[in-house]
Amino acid sequence: MPSIQSALPPELADNVIRLYRECLRRAYYVGHQQHNTKLVVDMVRQQFKKNMHETDPVKIQKLKDDAARGLINHILHESERITGRKFSGSK
Repeated sequence: MPSIQSALPPELADNVIRLYRECLRRAYYVGHQQHNTKLVVDMVRQQFKKNMHETDPVKIQKLKDDAARGLINHILHESERITGRKFSGSK
């Protein structure tokens, strides 16, 4: 069973690993606030584990884009909650 680092080009593997770590950091943050850290972190791990043997670069890019979009949406949500200012949607 090849690891993600040996199955993918180095630059793609590094990006996936960085994205995974950032998703986990965000999951710990959200879980801590909602008092369900284990559940949120397990959900992130399951999503990455489900697709860990994917080798198609196009599909990997789509999965990365989806994960990045999720992070961005959460960051916007937190910014809106903290500042009380709406960043998305209609005025």
